[in-house]
Amino acid sequence: MNSKFKFQNGTLEDVKIITPFYAEDSRGYFLKSIEKNIFQDFGISVDIYEDFESYSFKNVIRGLHFQTKNPQIKIVRAIKGRIMDVVVDLRKKSNTFGQSMQIELSDINHLSILVPAGFAHGFRVLSEDALVSYKCIGKYLPDYDTGIIWNDRELNIKWEIDHPVVSKRDSEHMTFLEFKNTYGGL
Repeated sequence: MNSKFKFQNGTLEDVKIITPFYAEDSRGYFLKSIEKNIFQDFGISVDIYEDFESYSFKNVIRGLHFQTKNPQIKIVRAIKGRIMDVVVDLRKKSNTFGQSMQIELSDINHLSILVPAGFAHGFRVLSEDALVSYKCIGKYLPDYDTGIIWNDRELNIKWEIDHPVVSKRDSEHMTFLEFKNTYGGL
């Protein structure tokens, strides 16, 4: 297989860091973020159900979001700007249950992160603004969409920010302990 895509394992089970096909010349650049056959060769089924973007300003934290029924797989990348992307393993049978991982995604490094089903996802905007792309595998079920509070003490995620901008919804999410007591895990 002759591909310029690269797939690396993240520090948590089943998380993948994806380097896309990227070519640049005097005209600009060309970036291919997904090619179904190549992803399948790496054991990743790509059946995109949703494709959306979020635009956020510096110091915004979004997350930590997940779906309790039929969790989605997400492929996330920063189209513009820089973000610190965070994933938390919520799979009760996983060796990395309750652990988190951070990676910088930017319009400079062009990396994507594959967030497996059963993970919470969030990010912090590091640049003045950021445009973030999400490609979701699996149907969005609004009745099962929830989250864990971004500054949960048990998870102890190092956001490295004193005064984040957080939505009312995200500031009212459950704690990780409440998640474990309610769901046990995903």
